[in-house]
Amino acid sequence: MKKLFINIKELLQVREEPVSFLSGKEMNELPTIQNAYLLIEDGFISDFGSMTNCPEMDAEIIDVTGKMILPTWCDSHTHIVYAGNREGEFVDRINGLSYEEIANRGGGILNSAKKLQETSEEELYEQSKVRLEEIIRLGTGAVEIKSGYGLTVEAELIMLRVIQKLKKNYPVEIKATFLGAHAVPAEFKGNKEGYLDLLIEKLLPIISKENLAEYIDIFCETGYFSVADTERILKAGRLYGLRPKIHVNQFTAIGGVQTGIKYNALSIDHLEVMREEDITGLKGTQTMPVALPSCSYFLSIPYTPARKMIDAGLPLALATDYNPGSTPSGNMNFVVATACIKMKMTPEEAINAATLNAAYAMGLEKELGTISEGKQANLIVTKPINSYHFIPYSFGNHQVDEVYIKGEKYV
Repeated sequence: MKKLFINIKELLQVREEPVSFLSGKEMNELPTIQNAYLLIEDGFISDFGSMTNCPEMDAEIIDVTGKMILPTWCDSHTHIVYAGNREGEFVDRINGLSYEEIANRGGGILNSAKKLQETSEEELYEQSKVRLEEIIRLGTGAVEIKSGYGLTVEAELIMLRVIQKLKKNYPVEIKATFLGAHAVPAEFKGNKEGYLDLLIEKLLPIISKENLAEYIDIFCETGYFSVADTERILKAGRLYGLRPKIHVNQFTAIGGVQTGIKYNALSIDHLEVMREEDITGLKGTQTMPVALPSCSYFLSIPYTPARKMIDAGLPLALATDYNPGSTPSGNMNFVVATACIKMKMTPEEAINAATLNAAYAMGLEKELGTISEGKQANLIVTKPINSYHFIPYSFGNHQVDEVYIKGEKYV
């Protein structure tokens, strides 16, 4: 079935030549066509251009006068498969406790793990699908989901199987990441090596056999896992065909960036603390830095120094970090706005970071992230707006009118 969108006020992120990701000054370039048409055929983009050249054909005509169209957001870092919430810790932080202090009292990741271990697979799926449907309605057309709130063999596998069930039942692209090394569970306190042995010797073979994940991740951070731990996990993951996507430099810089580069990580995420050697080391690599501005907003910690990184010639992607403890929101519209408001990214840079570069950060740059012939027709149709600058400007009110996934209207 063909669908022909006509009278598009502005068609954003138009790329006729294939490009994997954008770096430095390129990130401020956002090609568009004003007064455009867009043709979708069998779920894929097949043609686009100026209305002056719009073809006449037998197709479903969708008139979007006054509205803009852009690729759906790609959210390359989430933890949306979780049980319950941690709103009590939210109040604890208001009352002065730090993220680290809450974790030391048995809160944080261990709190979520306890709740998840007490939740059935069916209930976990039901809770998680609500969050997935929510983010699709907000314009997200591809999402990466991590495990890491299980912290036992059984619970981690349940999380990964829930992700696979979401993949099967929803039309958006979903990537699964094994994050067993998210924290050391209470029963392994003082025996981190034993826990890593469990992940490597017991879990990885099952994950590989059942094809439950594409990526492997670890929280490389002071008080969690060291650079040596990170190397061990990434080496093991590589043996099972899992490419790294790692948490680094959220609170401290301990060499995780260099480790990610060494092991050809697809992305290194958080990066609230960036040293000169971290920025220099990333230049010319195929590793995508990913910023999570709504995490910084929620925890009141520094933002990733986007301006410094982009001005140094680096690429950057944006993601939500949707999780119950540090970012209980999957709203990519807010992420794009916050990147502009707090990280001083231009609207062009932020849109590129949340579409093309974000698609690259989850291995989907050939399928999604731009308006290009042959790519999936995952589209946001905006409300009537004056310019695309209004998307980040109106930070409290998203401008998503309709979402199309693989050419079909989702909402």
